[in-house]
Formats: sequence, C-alpha cells, structure tokens
Amino acid sequence: MHGAYKVPEGKMVVVDVDVVDGRLRDVALSGDFFLEPDEALDVLAAALDGVAADATVGQLAQVLDDALTLAQDQGRLAAPVAMVGFDTRAVAVAVRRALGLSTSWDDHEFALLLPGPMPPAQHAALDQVLAEELAAGRRGATLRFWEWEEPAVVIGSFQSLRNEVDLEAAQRHGVTVVRRISGGGAMFMEAGNCITFSLVVPASLVDGMTFEASYAFLNQWVLGALADVGVAASLTGLNDIASPAGKLAGSAQKRLAGGAVLHHVTMSYDIDADKMLEVLRIGREKLSDKGTRSANKRVDPVRSQTQMPREQVIDAFVAHFRTRFRTVDDALRPAEVARSLELVATKFDDPVWTARVP
Repeated sequence: MHGAYKVPEGKMVVVDVDVVDGRLRDVALSGDFFLEPDEALDVLAAALDGVAADATVGQLAQVLDDALTLAQDQGRLAAPVAMVGFDTRAVAVAVRRALGLSTSWDDHEFALLLPGPMPPAQHAALDQVLAEELAAGRRGATLRFWEWEEPAVVIGSFQSLRNEVDLEAAQRHGVTVVRRISGGGAMFMEAGNCITFSLVVPASLVDGMTFEASYAFLNQWVLGALADVGVAASLTGLNDIASPAGKLAGSAQKRLAGGAVLHHVTMSYDIDADKMLEVLRIGREKLSDKGTRSANKRVDPVRSQTQMPREQVIDAFVAHFRTRFRTVDDALRPAEVARSLELVATKFDDPVWTARVP
C-alpha cells in the first residue's frame, strides 16, 4: 500500500507498507524532505514495523518520537536528528493515507451546490443537514455557496447573544439574528455585501490534524482563488484570511459525530461598516487582539481590491476550485430541503436556540 502527504509549506512524505495480521510490515519511507543523520531514516521505518494498523496519527507519531529518542540515547545516531520540511506527524499521516484511513483532496469528488437565495436560518440548517448526510453515507463532499435577501447576523454556537449583538439596532435595521452550529465569531451579512460558502468534507481529509492545522489546510485553496482575482492574501491567526490592507474573511468549523467536518468562510465583499458597528458589539479586547484601534479598519472589502462584480468573483472562485479538485454540478435533494425546513421550524428560528447563550 502506498500513501503520500505533502506538508503545507513543506515537503512530500511517501510511505509504502504492507499489513500482516493487523500489523504494519515492510515499511519504506521516502520523500523530498531533509533528514540528518542518514541513519535516522532506518530508525523511523523500523519503528513502525509491527505497530497496529489501526493506530491513530497521534499514536504513530509518538512511536516515531520515542524511537528517535531511544536511538539518540543509545548512541546509534551520529548526530542530533534534524527533520526539515516534515516531522513525525507527517510520516504518521502518510502511513494512514497508505492504509486508506486518511484521505487527500484527490480521493474525493466534490458536489457544487448553488441553490440560490434562501433565508439565513435555512442556510444554517443546511450546514447541519449536509454534514449529517455525509456522516450517514448518503452524500459525499460538498461545496455550497450561500445567497440570501434579508440582512442577518449569524452568531457562533458559543457566543453570548446580548454580548455580541445590539438587539435594538438589529431590529431597527431589520436584521435577523441566527445562531449556527459551528463556533467562531459573528457574521454580519447583507445581500450583496459578502461571499459565504460552506465546505463539508469527511473527517479523513483532516485526519490527525489539529483544528489550527485543518483551518490552514481547508483555507489554502481560497488564497489561490483570491490570487486569481488579483488579491494577495494570507492566513492569519487561527481562522482569518487577510490582505495587506486588512482582514478579508473569517472561517469557522464543526466536527460532527459520524465523521463529517463542516468548514465555512464568510468574506467581506462590500460591507456597510457603519451599520455593522451599530448591530455588532465589537469590543476593545477583540480589536486589540487584531492589532487595530478601529473596527472600521479591521475589514477591507474584496470589491475595493478587485473592482469586480460580486457574481464575477464567485464565478472565479468556482473556476479555481474546479481546476484543483474533481467537481460536479449538483442540486439539493428534496429530502435535504425538507429536513432543513424542519430544522428551521424546530431549531434555527427558535428563540430558545438563538438565545441558548443569552
């Protein structure tokens, strides 16, 4: 069995391995990484021989770390080990990929969903529905773009409603407040002022990754899409995307029981910063953490950097995604729409859910 893992901003790690009676055998490790001393390569491969084939990434990495430490203590290595462009966790991921327990982008076909305008509460419900459908094996990986008509604030699963939203201002501006199932911060949304999309993938795609690593991994293609429309962007903090001019987007994530990962991104296209500041309570602590004194300067819209219509930017994002990953046009199924409407009525439009953290 053969598995490969490209370390983000690092090197390629390749593992060839057999499994006999549930144990790893004949492990061969290779790649374009740098490793000193040479003998460490044999130590790493030998350490995996006999390890249970269902070992987790963390368990495999610990076996490798322990083997390197022991080899150094016993004087079997001529110099301290230097691993450049990879680490023991990367080797562990390559092993899991060889065994089919960890997957890469190329292992999946993505359904592209462009369902058109829906109420924000239904979009939040669809995030849950599509993740549950993937976990149940009834649907594969999906990329879904949101469209809506009324203004809304979508708050994170764990945010305090009164601490994050000025409810009087929200009512004055006709802004609906919806709580989503993922963590993270509030999203201020008006039709035409932002670009929002949800990615639902199997947990195997981020197997062994920390939340921090998976944010970077799942947002990497977005940087390429932004480059296509002339925006130089980079990952910043845990879950943000920024340009030299300011923050562009924030992302949030939820890992569901059953093996589904929900990851979504909201990107400012032409935000009304004054209205946003009336509706959202953006405190000094958050501003200081972002290194700015003014919330108006925290966000730099995509429109000002591209001078492109929003629809054209979305088209460019879709085109970029297609060039990188196997993608097919798809549509929501009647049962998925019905389930989302049920969840709107019983959960996402329910004041009890919206104020579950008052």
